[in-house]
Amino acid sequence: MSTKELNAKDARFDTRLPKEQKAFFERAARLGGYRNLTDFVVIAVQEKAKEIMLERERIIASQKDSEIFFDAVLNPKAPNEALSQAAKEFKALFD
Repeated sequence: MSTKELNAKDARFDTRLPKEQKAFFERAARLGGYRNLTDFVVIAVQEKAKEIMLERERIIASQKDSEIFFDAVLNPKAPNEALSQAAKEFKALFD
């Protein structure tokens, strides 16, 4: 998204930073091929925000997977008929 795509419904984000830091960011924006500092900041922040959100979603999914796994290990359900029959057939092979 470029700053051209902004419209009246968009919000502003203002920040103060040292002149040296602004010059550094402007140089990076030019070297990166961005139209201006605003485009550079918006795109960079958008990418970082997505990265953070995806990582958080992975952590939450991993925690849920762990809970499901340990619940199954600690509170196993009784085997169904098909599993019971398969166990009997397996035992019969070695008797």
